Amino acid sequence: MGLLLPKGGSVAHTPQRWTPAAERPPSVEEEEPPDDFVCPITTEVMSDPVMAADGHAYERTAIERWLATKSTSPLTGGELEHSILVPSHMLRRMIRDWEGARKAA
Repeated sequence: MGLLLPKGGSVAHTPQRWTPAAERPPSVEEEEPPDDFVCPITTEVMSDPVMAADGHAYERTAIERWLATKSTSPLTGGELEHSILVPSHMLRRMIRDWEGARKAA
């Protein structure tokens, strides 16, 4: 894309190139959460992620409701060896950091 310059060959101000929204990277506010931050049951960003016996993370309240009536994995359908839920502190920290970065932007 070339610019037409007035006689003399210079301009005091260089215009910015307009970029259509489809070509711009999403802003932090528009950015979709990483898949690992989203509970597969609620399809929302988790606030209290826990790991189930199938090795997947879920929102605590959602997987507790699931396990109250089922003994299978919500993702694989396979039988779970146990119903122990382990808090995922690292995942929770990563989600909070991501949310904080979105609010700060």
